[in-house]
Formats: sequence, C-alpha cells, structure tokens
Amino acid sequence: MSRHLTPSKIGLLGLIRLYSDGVVPSSATIPILSFLISHLLPVHSKTSKEDDTISRDGFTVSIQKLQSATISHASAIPGRTVWDLLLKLLWTINSLDALHAFFNELPLLLEKPYDGNADPSDLRPKRMLFSRNSPLGAFVRRSQLEFTRLQFHDGSNLWKSLIIYRAPTLAVWKRRNPAAGPYSYDSNLQAESFDPNGTLSNLVYGSLSFDSSKDGMLKHGNTSTDDMEKLLDYQVSRMQRPGNRVPQAMQSQLRAMAKSGLTIPSVASYVHFLDAWKSGDYPSSFDSLHRYFDYTMQSRDRSLYQYALLNLAILQADFGCFSEAVTAMQETIATARENHDMPCLNYSLSWLYQFGRTHLEEMAEIQKNGVLGSEKEALSFLKAKAKESNMWTLLSTTLLSEAKLTLSNGDNVSQAFESIVKASHLNVTKNITEAYGGLMLMQSSIFDRLGVACQAWSYCELFLQCYAGQSPSEDVIQTQCKSAYMLARKGRWEEAISRMNEVDHEALRTLRYQQFWTTNLGILKLRRHLHRDELDAGDHVLAQLQAAPTGVPELQYNISLVEIQLHLRRGDYTHALSLLEQLLTDLNQQEADIFQRLKAMILKARIYDQAGVPQKGFSVALRAASLAHKARILPVLWEAVGAIGRVLISTKEFEATVRLIENVLPQALECEDCDLAAYLFSCLADGHMGMAGQAKGGSLQRKEKLTKALEALDRAFEEFSRIEDIRGQCEMMAKKATIMHRNGDSVLANDCAAKYLDIKKAAKVQD
Repeated sequence: MSRHLTPSKIGLLGLIRLYSDGVVPSSATIPILSFLISHLLPVHSKTSKEDDTISRDGFTVSIQKLQSATISHASAIPGRTVWDLLLKLLWTINSLDALHAFFNELPLLLEKPYDGNADPSDLRPKRMLFSRNSPLGAFVRRSQLEFTRLQFHDGSNLWKSLIIYRAPTLAVWKRRNPAAGPYSYDSNLQAESFDPNGTLSNLVYGSLSFDSSKDGMLKHGNTSTDDMEKLLDYQVSRMQRPGNRVPQAMQSQLRAMAKSGLTIPSVASYVHFLDAWKSGDYPSSFDSLHRYFDYTMQSRDRSLYQYALLNLAILQADFGCFSEAVTAMQETIATARENHDMPCLNYSLSWLYQFGRTHLEEMAEIQKNGVLGSEKEALSFLKAKAKESNMWTLLSTTLLSEAKLTLSNGDNVSQAFESIVKASHLNVTKNITEAYGGLMLMQSSIFDRLGVACQAWSYCELFLQCYAGQSPSEDVIQTQCKSAYMLARKGRWEEAISRMNEVDHEALRTLRYQQFWTTNLGILKLRRHLHRDELDAGDHVLAQLQAAPTGVPELQYNISLVEIQLHLRRGDYTHALSLLEQLLTDLNQQEADIFQRLKAMILKARIYDQAGVPQKGFSVALRAASLAHKARILPVLWEAVGAIGRVLISTKEFEATVRLIENVLPQALECEDCDLAAYLFSCLADGHMGMAGQAKGGSLQRKEKLTKALEALDRAFEEFSRIEDIRGQCEMMAKKATIMHRNGDSVLANDCAAKYLDIKKAAKVQD
C-alpha cells in the first residue's frame, strides 16, 4: 500500500492539469475548484453536512464521483465536456512509461521562482500555473515527490491499481475512440509482435481482478496510508466532539481494511478504545488504550505519557473506579507540569474540579493537599490559565461553571448572569460552536429558577432547532430531557414521551447516554404512574430505576424524591419521613444545590400537612421561603408560601392565607407548573371556605366566599386534570360536593358525587 498516491489521486491530478491547461470554462471554474478543494482540505475543515458521506465513502474519490462532478460541465473545446477530456487523459496513460511521463510533467504546472535571469517569454506561460504554496500547488508537489520515492514494486502496483480504477469507463471510452480494444489499458499489448495471452503478459497482468466494489478497491490499492490515517483521525474527532460511537458503516469499513491485509495505523487502536469505552466494554477499552500508547511510545518520546494517564483517569471514572481515577489524574497533573504541557494541565485541573463537584468524598485527600483550593479559588485559577494559554473553550466552560456555582450556593443571580454573558460573548467572538449547548442549558435553568418558564422553554427550543447539529450529543440529550420535563409539568405527557423518543438512536449506542436517557424516561413514567394512582406499576418502575447505575447526582436525587412520593401515596408517612431525613442529611454533607435542599425541605412540610400535623412544618416552610427569596428561586418560594398557607389554615388564620395566596398566585402561574398551581388553588379554596364558615349564616359575605371557594376548586380541578392526578381530582370533587350539599343544592351535589365515582372507575379501568 502506497503512503500517499492512489488511482483516485491520479484522477484529481488529471483534473488539475485540465484546469491548468485552460480547457475548463469560466462557468465551470467554481464547481470544479470546489470539488477539488473539498477532497484536498484537512479533515477538520469538513462541514457537518459531509459527515455521513465521509463515514460511508471515506476519503477516496471513485471514478463515478469524478464522472458526476465533471460530466455536466462543457469544456472550452466544442462538443466535449470536461469529463470527456479527463477520460481521454486517463486513457492516454496507457503504460507504466506513460505513467512516469505523466508525473514527470507535473512540475510544469507550478510557478518557478524568478531569479532575475529568466527569459522574459517564460514569464508569460501558455497555461495557468499554481503557486507552490497554494492548496493545489502543494498537492501537485507532494504527489510528484511521493512518486519519485516509490520503489519499482510499489510503482507497478500503482499502475495496476490505475488499470482497475478506470476499467468501468472502458465502454464510454470505446464510444469516443472506436479503435480501443480489450487490451487498451496497456499499449504494449496492442503491438503486433506481442502476444496478449503470452507468458509475459500473464506474469504481469494475470493476477488482475477488475472488481470495482469497495472491498475490491481496498485490495487493489485505492486506499493509501495517508487516507486511512485521515479517516481514522476524522473518526476520533467525531467521537470526541459529539461523543458518539463509531458508525456502523465505518465499523464495517474498518473490518474490511483489517481483512484486506493492509497496514493499519496505530490510531486504529485509539478508535477501538473510544468505541469500546462508549459501548461500556471496560476490558476491551482498557486493553486498546494500553495497546495504542504502547505503539506511540515506541515511535515517539514520552511527551504523550500524560495523555495516556488522562484517558485512563476518565475511563476509570466512567466505569465507577473513582479512587483509581483520582490517582491517575494526580499523576497526569504531575507529568503535565514536568513536561510543561499547559493545555493538558489546564484540562486536567478543570476535569478534577468538575469531578470534585459530584464526588466530594473522593476529593478529601486532594483538598488537604491544596491542589485546587476552594471552589472559587479553583475557578479563578482556571480562568487565568485559560486566558494565558488561549484555551477559549476551557475559559467558556469555566465561566459557565462559575455561574453554576453561584446558583448552587444561592448567591446573587446577577453574578450568574454576568458569567453567562461573558461566556456568550466569548463563544460568539471565538466561534466556539460546541459550547452553545452548555450555555443555553444554563440560560434555560436560570430562567426556570426565576419562574419564567416560557423563556426557559424558548432557550431549549432554540438550541434544538439551531445548534443541535454542531453540539455534543450529551448537551442535546440533556436539553431534550429538560424540555420533556417541562412538558410533563404542563400535563402534556404524550408530548413529553414523544420528545424523549426524538433522541438520535446513534447517540444512544453510547452506554452513558443510554443510561442517562433511560433513567430520565423512567422517572417521567414513574411520576405519571403516581399521578394516575398506579402504585403497583410505580413500584415496578422504581425497582428498575434503583437497580440501574446512574452516576449522576441529580438523577439520584430525583429517584429519591419519587420514592418518597410513592410512600406518601401509600399513606406510609413514617417511612417517607425517614427517607426524607436521610436525603436531607446527604444533601447537606455533599453541599448540594440549594434548589435540591429547598425542595426537600418543602416536601417535609407537606408530609407533616398530609399527616395531619401541619404546624410541625411551619419552621421548615418559613426557612425554605426565606432562603428561596434570597436565592431568587421563585417556584420554590411560591410552593413554600403554599405550605405556610396550610399552616395558617390549621390555626384558622383564613384571611391571612387568602391574602398570601392571592398575592403570589399570578406569578406562580407563570411557572407553568400544574401541580404547583393546583396546590395553591386548593389552599386558596380552603381559605375562602374557612372565611365563609366564620361569616354569619345566610349573609352576602358567606355566599361570596363560597362562590370564590367553588371557583378556586374548579381551577384546582382543571390543573389536576391536566397532569392526570386522580387523587387531586377526587379531592376537589369531594370538596365541591360538600359545598353544594351544605348549600342545599342536592342535584349539583349528586352530579359532583357521580363525577367523583366516574373518575374512580376510569382510574381502575386504566389500571
């Protein structure tokens, strides 16, 4: 196998020669040059639209692609297309000697440096010449140089490969040249004194197999070492940036390369490592990683040793070996410092910081050694080093981490917005397209905390519509899961499930993404089962969620919450409260997000309320409301106000409850959370009902309060109906029937009772 030259590159050289000869008209210049440049530029310059084509066809140019790119363009010669001229040029290379002559003439396509002694007539060449440093000129120079370096055996193999490469065009060439025959591929075989079936011809061409399939072209040298390295490097970049596995088409192509007996570059071991890692095959990934770096150490110095350790640390962390991951990362940092590799050092420190946010117990020793210092000191250090090293992606990520830390600690929201604006400006000015996912997720989260659900939804949709194609798959999946949760909060369960099913199946071939997606889908289904009062099905889904490894603290928190809610639905308040106390202890030890701690505190107050002792939750609800107001987590604040309202109702402070709920209700509706709205409307109805009970019998005030209570019950029933909460609907109907009965309206009371029974029957049928 040649290191650089292939028959397809000879075809490109022929097209470049035609362009230099001036036979390509002006109308065809841009399409022809675009075709040439698209196959000569480096891999990282390819656009995302070409990903599928590259994965399917590699970096070789088939004769059919050359034909389709040139046949529609007329040449400067009347009656001839560019394809006709290119076909003639390829078939005029009718011997090994002609192939040498073709490459010997390539330097004539390049400009010669003017030394002051050249003939003035030479300064006005008859053909277009290429600068030696231009893309086309550099390709011509390298091709001519590689051909001169070829040994005779490799040169003859290149000639045989060219014969097979252009063989499918023999019929077309015969129509243009009637004298062409079955032995036109070699002019020596057409000589009268030469026997085409003789011993010499059989010795030279007897092993030729005119197989134009992809596997056949691999066997006959249409793929060079350079092409294979480009293809593998491209796959590595695609696996590292979006985070997906090797596509199925590419896997079959790699297997065909291995079976063909071609020399496989060492980077193939790294591709196997990434694919095995993302598929969850720990032994194979570990073995491939060691094999790749064993190969690279033999040919290079120890400058890549820190990257081997870096990959090993990330691999160990993904498979749950956290202590081994920390040890490997510490060695990575030490080696990177020794080799003065600042990019590797900065990335390692950033990874260690992100790892420490979710695994505090594993970072105890590092915190003692003072490797990173406090979280704010670590972020300040990373920002300074990223600016020094011009690592703009790392700087953008660090700014978002700073915003996330601000929100997690409940600090000033304006500081988080400042970090987000800085990251956004950096992404635009430095064209960091892969960072848009994390940025928009952060913007959506911060507006969701502020209770502006429509703005949070807009950022998710904007990212999915405009930036999903150029962003990592992890960000895309997280955004789709977040938007599905927002749909579920509005009661649009079917749309939420459909949104979850829109995830790219190619991305779900990666084990970590598949586990994340499956867990989120399970949590959505479990919440729906709880609302529908399908507790047995909820137990089944919960058992599956608890058995599957998540590795994401946020998902573990959500699973704990739905487990507590399941016990509440069963009426097991003691067990639910003990689980909640354990959850609160863990959250405080882990210094978790303040949002998670506040939600757990409010859930504790609601457990006391459902257990019939709401006053025991007063201090918890009041403290949660104070912290939520300080951190500007408005949905949690409105829920805390509702919990305080339940306490006030228990103390018969109905008027204070009504004033409190009515003041926060308009802003609570902006959160687009049906469960929160139903909870507040239910509290408001109880407050109005209490005030009606305190008014004189038959008075106008009592009738007015009863009317408002009925209105609030209807609104609460609508919200419960949207999220399919059976118990909530039944409770509202029971309260409404009670009010109708007390008013003496037995017909409406019976209607409400019948509707109550219908809801119960419908729930049993669904179950």
